[in-house]
Amino acid sequence: MTAAPPVDDCPPDPSGPPGGPRPDAPAPGSARDREWRGAVARWLPAGVTTALIVLLLGFYDVSAADTAAFAAYFTLGVTLPGTLVARALRGGGRTAAEEIAVGTALGYAIEVPAYIAARAAGQPLLVALWPAGTYALFLAVPRLRRHWRRAPGPRAPVWWSWCIALLVTYLLVWSATVFRLYDVARPGIWASDPDLMYHLALIGEVKHHMPPTVPMVAGEPLHYHWFAYAHFASASWLTGIEPLILETRLAILPLMIGLVVLVGVAGRRVTGSWAGGALAAAGTVLVKPPNLYLGPNRMFAFGGLDTTWDSCTQAFGAFLFAAVVLLLPGLLGRERGGAGRWLLWGVLMAVLSGAKAAYLPLLGGGLAAVIAVELVRRRRVHVPAVAALATTGVCLLFTQFVMFGGRRMGMAVDPLYHTSLAWRALTGRAPEAGASPAGVLDMTVIYLLCWAVALCGVSVLLTRARPHPGPALPLLLGIGAGGVGGTLLFAYPGLGQVYFVMGAHPCLMLAAACGIVAAVRRARPSPRALAAAVAAGVTAAYAIPVLCDVRVPISPVQDDDVLYRPYIALVLVAAVAAAVLSALAGRARAGALVIVMLSAVSLPTDLHTRLLPALEKVVQEGPRRPDRPAGEQAMPPRALAALRWLRENSRPEEPVATNANWDGGDPVTRESTGFWTTAYAERRVLLEGWAFTAGNMEHWRPGRPVSAPYWDRERLLANRRVFEDPSPSAVRHLAERYGVRWLFVDERRAGTGAGARLAEAAVLRFRSGDFSLYSLPAAAGQ
Repeated sequence: MTAAPPVDDCPPDPSGPPGGPRPDAPAPGSARDREWRGAVARWLPAGVTTALIVLLLGFYDVSAADTAAFAAYFTLGVTLPGTLVARALRGGGRTAAEEIAVGTALGYAIEVPAYIAARAAGQPLLVALWPAGTYALFLAVPRLRRHWRRAPGPRAPVWWSWCIALLVTYLLVWSATVFRLYDVARPGIWASDPDLMYHLALIGEVKHHMPPTVPMVAGEPLHYHWFAYAHFASASWLTGIEPLILETRLAILPLMIGLVVLVGVAGRRVTGSWAGGALAAAGTVLVKPPNLYLGPNRMFAFGGLDTTWDSCTQAFGAFLFAAVVLLLPGLLGRERGGAGRWLLWGVLMAVLSGAKAAYLPLLGGGLAAVIAVELVRRRRVHVPAVAALATTGVCLLFTQFVMFGGRRMGMAVDPLYHTSLAWRALTGRAPEAGASPAGVLDMTVIYLLCWAVALCGVSVLLTRARPHPGPALPLLLGIGAGGVGGTLLFAYPGLGQVYFVMGAHPCLMLAAACGIVAAVRRARPSPRALAAAVAAGVTAAYAIPVLCDVRVPISPVQDDDVLYRPYIALVLVAAVAAAVLSALAGRARAGALVIVMLSAVSLPTDLHTRLLPALEKVVQEGPRRPDRPAGEQAMPPRALAALRWLRENSRPEEPVATNANWDGGDPVTRESTGFWTTAYAERRVLLEGWAFTAGNMEHWRPGRPVSAPYWDRERLLANRRVFEDPSPSAVRHLAERYGVRWLFVDERRAGTGAGARLAEAAVLRFRSGDFSLYSLPAAAGQ
């Protein structure tokens, strides 16, 4: 293996695409014509991708005005000022893709504290001062003016840019299936989705309040990583775009695309080749642990981008984390960065600590691995890694004790909880039936075996007499081990433990790509042989499940052979292929081709677990989600009209009481995960949904429902009384005791004659179908 130097920059890959023109070949036309054609060829992939995005957004109900406004905000308010500052701190001489991606990450990282300060001052639009001030500074200071032009540096090969464009196109196809589900023109169809509504509610909270609290339980402290919402709120203020459009259409796309680009340039740096960068990016998008059973098996198939559209905090944190990891090898390597580069990394770390908590322990594990390897190999302490680890520790303390208030937020130590859930899912057992210890152990072995197949390229690095000399691989492998280990060690409501492995997934793909490139460089198999190995792996992924005929749910499980049968078959196929290829082509080439084949076995998993089922729905039901009668929607269309009126005709500091999300059960014990009143009104609600609050999460234990009974019985019954048996005294108590100024009434769920009695104690301000808005006496006299 020819290892890439562990420095901040790698030389350009001289190989170029196969069959490309010779560097010394004369080109027709003038130098200006050649330069123009070269620029068009380099930027065409990005142009085609942008055109696809615009068409996709237009088809799924994003207006041209909103698309243009967001593009202007993203370019002028985030990317360009962030790129200028990143050039000043880091220097130039890098590819345009890397400069733009890192600059965008820094732009987000500066925007968050700028917005927090502006919102705390009561003038959220002052967040625009940071890009404006950046432009003024870089125009006024002579030493900074040079950063307006990109310094000479390597250029990404055109074929690499097209690889990234194809991966982004794949993600756009998947995004279209998500857009179909989350129809912004008819949000009532999917307003029962608790995760999206929770994020939307918190965007509205951060848009109007600083510091934020839990808006769906007014007055409850917010113990959560909420920095991502500051970005969404800032974008909404500066563009005037609805938070709903930002969350489900516009703002996630650059985060997702930026992650793919950052992994691609990091892969080029770690492997020393553009092909390695393309492999790492493709692995991040496509590769998951292989599922060799017939039928759905999502318990194993969690990759790096699975929750991108469901969790804006995951999308935001993943992008920042990729930038953090990209910068670290240069800071820790032989040519270590100066104060500016450390400052750049520190700013990203500070915002990452409040964006997604799961990334900090992963990074700590990677840095600990770098320190341990340096101690073993050279008998000395790696001082930069220790400094980075100390910084990570400070950030982790900030997250735990400032953002989370020292609360555990549902996290529990429960080894193999994830594989116990997988065993029950695969065998069709009910949760209350418990899990067989032997079955859980079998699932754990199979889970690790699946990851070993997906990451078989790493074996090349682990078996070498001299491992990679720089800090990049120990860092990546330490992060990856922490991701898999955290998923197996911890339990969290709603499968939250998988965020560990999803967060580490791009780093695992980077390490695997490095191993594959090392094996191919050593053996030098022909392109035709490599293509045949990929085809053989994909064929095995389809043939083995059919031949072994192990179908999910697997019931009954009588012996280990049933669970292990497909994976034993895969090992046998790999062994036979290795023996045959060794006899025909030698051991080195045989090893390289078998590694490529096994890596390709994972490729169809993403298609079958994520994309194809969604596309099947599109084929069966059309490109838009079928409508449902208004009465069957979680949020009928008339309710949205009332909530929009409330948002426009009330002040953010005026709390609301509602019965809209009652489910008809016992109000003391019912589980409440409804958040759409808070989400669409952008107002604090006295009591709507408490499932995701710290007070509720503290009671969760593995095997229990997500929601415990609401703990403040007085508040709950006071809220109930106003809607079921209203009286002037009940309304007055709600206003005086809890500061409620508005009632949002679902008359279908209210008591008999409640509307007439409410009119005696409050003022009817707006009615939309079965939904009414009343202002309480304190608000009526304004």
